[in-house]
Amino acid sequence: KGPVAHGWPDQTWTLSRIKTLIGRRFHKSYTVHGVAALLKRHGWSCQVPARRAIERDENLVAGWVKETWPNVEGPWRRSTPGSSSRTRPDWR
Repeated sequence: KGPVAHGWPDQTWTLSRIKTLIGRRFHKSYTVHGVAALLKRHGWSCQVPARRAIERDENLVAGWVKETWPNVEGPWRRSTPGSSSRTRPDWR
């Protein structure tokens, strides 16, 4: 019937909601981790909807990736040869 039919405001099943429902219907107490293990044992898996924000502007994101991200990420390699020894002067 879904979460709304059981008194929750939206159609999202969470582990804590399932835990509460098991307690209500079967008078059994489980932890959230126990509910996760129980669902996994019965073949259920976590599913998160893959959607993007409506306000997302792909052109702005592409520009940010080209211009800003390289500065944030930093260089992968040193520009000058160095040494792995901490006792050598050119260590840094």
